[in-house]
Amino acid sequence: MTTPDPRKSPPALRPLTPEQHAVCRCSATEPPFSGAYWKHTAAGRYHCVACGSELFSSDSKYDSGSGWPSFWAPTRPDALSEHPDASHGMRRVEVRCAHCAAHLGHVFPDGPPPTGLRYCINSLALEFVAA
Repeated sequence: MTTPDPRKSPPALRPLTPEQHAVCRCSATEPPFSGAYWKHTAAGRYHCVACGSELFSSDSKYDSGSGWPSFWAPTRPDALSEHPDASHGMRRVEVRCAHCAAHLGHVFPDGPPPTGLRYCINSLALEFVAA
């Protein structure tokens, strides 16, 4: 698991809507099949809505059937940090933006090749930039 480097200066944070704040700062989850990007297929990059850091490429996005945008890998290994999450009576791995610590979603070991991972991410935590 990676954690943000405490020697780096704090990131510039963007203003968030109340819904984005609930997800990114309070670890809420948007309802499945409701987000802007769960069925999104355009080519481009997905960035953290809270700080603008690049997180995922449309090249690694796939339809997992879960109702949330799913990716099999981030654009860079150091783009995300992972944290144990035992909330809701489950053992999961929470995924945060490594730059600003915004809650993004969770990662599961049931994804497709080549990584076998499913990064299940809230649309509210993402900003899409077309290629």
